[in-house]
Amino acid sequence: MPKHGDPVEYQAGERTVRVSNPDKVYFPGPGVTKREVVEYYLAVATPLLRAIGERPTTLKRYVDGVTGDWFYAKRVPKGAPDWLETARITFPSGRTADEVCPTEPAVFAWAANLGTFDFHPWPVRRPELDRPDELRVDVDPPERAGFGDAVEVAGVVREVLADAGLTGYPKTSGGRGVHVLVRIRPEWDFVAVRHAVIALGREVERRIPDKATVSWWKEERGGRVFLDYNQAARDRTVASSWSVRGTPRATVSTPLTWDLLGQVHPDDFDVRTVPGFLAEHGDLHEPMDATAFGLETLLEWYERDDRDLGGAELPYPPDYPKMPGEPKRVQPSKARSDPQ
Repeated sequence: MPKHGDPVEYQAGERTVRVSNPDKVYFPGPGVTKREVVEYYLAVATPLLRAIGERPTTLKRYVDGVTGDWFYAKRVPKGAPDWLETARITFPSGRTADEVCPTEPAVFAWAANLGTFDFHPWPVRRPELDRPDELRVDVDPPERAGFGDAVEVAGVVREVLADAGLTGYPKTSGGRGVHVLVRIRPEWDFVAVRHAVIALGREVERRIPDKATVSWWKEERGGRVFLDYNQAARDRTVASSWSVRGTPRATVSTPLTWDLLGQVHPDDFDVRTVPGFLAEHGDLHEPMDATAFGLETLLEWYERDDRDLGGAELPYPPDYPKMPGEPKRVQPSKARSDPQ
């Protein structure tokens, strides 16, 4: 028997993965250890690989556990095993990087050993690294709101998607928000997919203007749920399905059906409960891959708004180069006070 803290080895497919200091506590509240996080990821490896396999993936690493500092690893860490596969991505700046590209379950155990909690995959798969195959809608409630508000807005997202001929699949974000995923054909670039999300968000805002907004500036949101269209921009990602989140409870971003979404709470799903949920319900997002949808209707809406509103483009994040057609990237209250 290994001594307390001695390295242990796990068999993951054809690989043997060595885990150092397995009893290191990653989540002090519930007492979740590194060992438990590794074993969790091996338990959900099949649906997780279905969700992010062949996708360039950023690792969100908490080397000292949830109470320590964290960072995004956008490049393959030094000392990575030679069997680890990669994908070369291009940042908005034009620089490139080789990111981890999961192709087998051992990747998840190896990453968890490095302190990875969340996997943040790009919405593309090899070899089409510039054409997303997944449309993601991030339903993000403000501090004063909660999960119930996100669920309500997500329901309208579902309706608008259906009106555009698309089927969305919801999951908890692991916090107070909801993510809605749509499988799309990889025929459009990042700019077009982002425009489709903007058009979708604007239509949701029109239907429930007191509840939802696409306003980038917090001072304009008025406590409404934000539909974060910029999560569709290049190099912006959300935590994948089955990802452990950096919350005190070790919650998990969990795929659901629309019926279940209204019956659960995010805290129902954590490292210790999700394997049982998976065993009982299976991968509730597996049907998503059966049909890939087109963005034609959403892009027609964007063109209509561009014409009717005198410009449909919205601000990009501050770290992006100035983009074509983008409005002035300045907080509205500051713009009004600018004598220029």
